[in-house]
Amino acid sequence: MKVFVTGATGFLGRAIIKNLLSETYEVKALVRQSSSLLPSDIEQIVVGDLAKLKLSECGSMRSTFNGIEVVVHTAARVHIMNDDAFDPLAEFRKVNRDATLTLAHLAAQSGVKRFVFLSSIKVNGEMTSPGNPFTPDDEYVPSEPYGLSKYEAEQGLLALAKDTGMEVVIIRPPLAYGPGVKGNFISMIKWMTKPMPLPFGAIYNKRSFIALDNLVNFISLCVDREKSSKAVNQIFLISDDKDVSTTQLLEMVGHALRSRSPSSPRAWLFPFPICIMKFLAWVLGKHNIANRLFGSLQIDSSKARNLLGWTPVVNMDEQLTKMLKDT
Repeated sequence: MKVFVTGATGFLGRAIIKNLLSETYEVKALVRQSSSLLPSDIEQIVVGDLAKLKLSECGSMRSTFNGIEVVVHTAARVHIMNDDAFDPLAEFRKVNRDATLTLAHLAAQSGVKRFVFLSSIKVNGEMTSPGNPFTPDDEYVPSEPYGLSKYEAEQGLLALAKDTGMEVVIIRPPLAYGPGVKGNFISMIKWMTKPMPLPFGAIYNKRSFIALDNLVNFISLCVDREKSSKAVNQIFLISDDKDVSTTQLLEMVGHALRSRSPSSPRAWLFPFPICIMKFLAWVLGKHNIANRLFGSLQIDSSKARNLLGWTPVVNMDEQLTKMLKDT
């Protein structure tokens, strides 16, 4: 079976392709420009800037989907902490909504059977209250530009599925971590590798995460239309099924670092009033970072278990250990 993967050179895209090849799928990759990061035997389809992709101008791309049964769409304009675009929503929409729907229309017209869309938990919101995790059935329209662009893409895809019969599967993961991760997660690891005190020893929030191996495994399940026949036109929230506080996460990172190199210097945690740290973050204009450090974001992934029988293949300790070996 042939699978078409977008965002192929990214953190998630490369892991998906590696997994699909190990399962003997044939893979085509959509890329901005030709890349040596991908296996040499994979056909690369170079499209340049997805923001410029227009349905009326890319009829020649239809042949790209010939013989393709499933598209896995991971390409996106990602959430940017300090976005300096004049109109961030317009920029997010160009890639996350418009380009997504253009590719989906081309796929449907070419006879593709299933379109797997990597959305974001930000469609549900930014934070949860204790004991009230996000679910796939939450009725919420995000106002934040990134989350709204993903929400609009989801709505367009579900409408397209009704009109064309092409199956759609939507996945809203929380923050993913694993070998090759960047951003806030790798920054946190760097904190823990320095011999310094960190004031995060008494944070009692709860956050859901998804290990890269678990996310790729779930995507692979959704690619297999026979094994995931009940996934048609469904929305899934998935996680490691173990929510942790910021303090617990840092402690787990520290434990993994000790296992890798017992004699290396490491940070240590001490308790400090959260209210003071939140105030300082507000004064410095870092309230978004404060939300991630001190706020909760929990998701209910029971639908993936109950409907598809999926369970995580690794736990957080195992993924952190694997991740640090490659860092």
